[in-house]
Formats: sequence, C-alpha cells, structure tokens
Amino acid sequence: MRRTARLLAATALAITGAAGLAAPAHGGGTPPVAGTIDITPRTVAPGTHVTATTDACAGRGSADGDASAVGAGRFTLAPSSDEGRAIGQFKVPPSAQPGTYEIVAKCAEGGRQVLGDLVVALGPAHGGAAVHPRGSVKTGVGGALGPDPVQTAAGVTALAVAAAGGTWLLHRRARGDGM
Repeated sequence: MRRTARLLAATALAITGAAGLAAPAHGGGTPPVAGTIDITPRTVAPGTHVTATTDACAGRGSADGDASAVGAGRFTLAPSSDEGRAIGQFKVPPSAQPGTYEIVAKCAEGGRQVLGDLVVALGPAHGGAAVHPRGSVKTGVGGALGPDPVQTAAGVTALAVAAAGGTWLLHRRARGDGM
C-alpha cells in the first residue's frame, strides 16, 4: 500500500513538474503577444511590396517590424491618421521561397509584440495566370526518346529479343524439354 502511494505521488510530481516546464515564462525573454499585424496582400509573389498594419500599439504609437523570416529584414511601422494605426511597408525579395512566414513587430511604447502571417506563392499572387514550372530535370537517365532515334530503336529491339528468349525458355521448361 505504501509503495503504491509513493509511486502515485512520484508520478503526480513528475507530471506537475513537466507542466511547469512547458508553461511559458513571461518574466524575461520575449514579451507576450499583444495583437496581430494585418498583412496586405496576405498572399504574394516574390518581389512584391507588402503593407503591414496594426492597431495594437496604443494610440499613435510606432513599432519596429521584422520580416527577416522571409528575407526582407527590418522595417518601421509609423503612426498614421487612420484611427491610431501604425503602418509600414517592406518588399519580399525576389529570391523568397514559397511558404508561410511569420512577420513580427515590437511596439515602441510598452514593448508589446504583434504577429502576422505572410504567404509567399509561386507565380502572381492576385489575378493573372499561374506560373507553372517548365524545363527538364537532370537525372542522368535521359529521356524516353533520347537524342539518337537509332539508339532508341536498338534498345527496344534488344528488349524484345530478351523477352522472346525468356518466354521460349520458360515454355520449354514447362513442357519438360529440359535445359
């Protein structure tokens, strides 16, 4: 009975300790998230200019933005006349890879952190025809119709002779003619 009680107590301590380690500590490090950044347009092609807007920086506050996740670096969100919102712009580099990237800003007053997502897509982001990859893949194997039709015909002939010979040998074996 005592052994079971100790085992249960140890398990409970381990679970509560693990839960305490998993909980984020807001005392230092990164500040808690205080709001969101509106990204316009949300889905873009590489090379596009993007506008970031937030109203989480209290009144006419500004913020320092960070778009380095997508390779655009830092940018500033300045106060605007649009109902106390902070607005900034950055350009997605032409070398940006398709994917979803987190854009972060830290309010100048209070140090609150705001987040938003930017989606980089292959091809035009708003309207227009989609860009499809084209070209060949260098695998070292060659195409179905290689550069020389004579070699292709010789290969097909060799395969046909091998298939016919294998079939003939299997037929002889099945009849019992032996080898």
